[in-house]
Amino acid sequence: MRDSARLKLVGVVAAGLLLPLAYAPFGWFVLAPACYAVLFYAWTNSSPRQAALHGFAFGLASFLAGMYWIFISVHEFGRAPIALAALLTLALVAVLSVFPALAGWAAARWFVTTGPWAWLGVLPAVWVLTEWCRGWVFSGLGWLAAGYSQADSWLIGYAPVGGIYLMSWAVLATAGVLVTLGSGPRRARWAALLAAAAIWVPAKFLSEHRWTQPDSEIVTVALAQGAVSQDLKWQPDQLLPTLELYRDLTTAALGSALILWPEAAIPAAYGQVQRYLDQVDQLSRARGSTVLLGILRENPDTGAIQNALVALGATPQFYVKRHLVPFGEYFPVPQVVRGWLRRLELPYSDIEPGPPAQAPLTVGAQRLGVTICYEDLFGAEQLHYIPAATLLVNVSNDAWFGRSIAPHQHLQIARIRAAEAGRYMLRATNTGVSAIIDPSGRLIARSPQFEPHLLKGAVQGFTGTTPYAWWGNYAVVLAALLVLVGQGAMTKFTMRFAT
Repeated sequence: MRDSARLKLVGVVAAGLLLPLAYAPFGWFVLAPACYAVLFYAWTNSSPRQAALHGFAFGLASFLAGMYWIFISVHEFGRAPIALAALLTLALVAVLSVFPALAGWAAARWFVTTGPWAWLGVLPAVWVLTEWCRGWVFSGLGWLAAGYSQADSWLIGYAPVGGIYLMSWAVLATAGVLVTLGSGPRRARWAALLAAAAIWVPAKFLSEHRWTQPDSEIVTVALAQGAVSQDLKWQPDQLLPTLELYRDLTTAALGSALILWPEAAIPAAYGQVQRYLDQVDQLSRARGSTVLLGILRENPDTGAIQNALVALGATPQFYVKRHLVPFGEYFPVPQVVRGWLRRLELPYSDIEPGPPAQAPLTVGAQRLGVTICYEDLFGAEQLHYIPAATLLVNVSNDAWFGRSIAPHQHLQIARIRAAEAGRYMLRATNTGVSAIIDPSGRLIARSPQFEPHLLKGAVQGFTGTTPYAWWGNYAVVLAALLVLVGQGAMTKFTMRFAT
């Protein structure tokens, strides 16, 4: 390998390792376009093979540094042996790294990778398309999408317009600006400065624009965070202390219109603790409160276990988690592998998903669009709630991530979901970070981690529809395809004219 090629490879690995610092909890969002600029520079004039290698190395470094917590979930709480947990973590990181490798290969194989048009147009468009594919292929895992790094920058203004992928495009186009300023001819540098202004100036105004409107009702809320350790939670002797803990938190919250408990707050199925929940319901309704809690339940039709959220009341309402975690809540493996998991005493049972387009839950005058755990990673899957839903609710159990950076990244994702929909988001988690997020994606209040806490606040239901709720991801995907088709047509025309 030539010295320049080695230097490029070292550069993209270093950029990939630094990229997670752009996300929560660090929040150095200016690093994101700089890191992608290093990758774009490495792709310049590369062969398809070299571009794929650089993309894969960048992905491997960034996903390993930014998602190392997968090992914690699999080993410490999933009880997998160290070697197996490391292997599974590396395998997932390698699969995710295929997408940036594919972006590099496709750009070098079919398009021009040098010059301002490539840096400002083609490479950002190719990246956005592969990032979008990563969000749904093989069930999808859009964690560390480029746009999530910008929750605290002006670029969040693009969330209600084109969603997370428009935010990503703005990050990648800014990376193209940096490459053009560093490597382009003088005239192109002026064009790059104009492009930077065209990206960031509208974002500033959009970040201050409100697409949706509050209704007239102020809603008091209380988010109960039990902070029950994951390694203790499902032990039989913990059931009674957990019931008492959430009853005490609820008693302290009485008078709040909505009292929200986290995902699987009670380590038992709904039918096993129904008498206890009836008592909680009676206590809360007597003070004008409604309790919503995450809990496992048996499907009344099939008997299968489901991960659900129930709004207590005279007639309980259920939302059932529909987008399950592969190898966490269901196991897409043959029976022989299940037998091996059984011998290792590892979990392998499947949870049954709910239907894809469930209606919002109605609590008083509010209609709640609910997601459970990492369902809030899939922004387009929430759009069926809009415009009916007035509030968004997410319950999660981020105890699976331990004391890692993952809970902070997950909170950052929830902030983008609130901004995309133009709704308040109530987020209750077992060990933190529980939070109240406003319709612009800003944090109103948050809980401390790893301690029992009752987070109180006041929110408003919102009505109306953001542009993103109208067209979802289709507008950004279509625009990226048009950029690439236009570049391909222009290249063919230029070559024909030259001959």
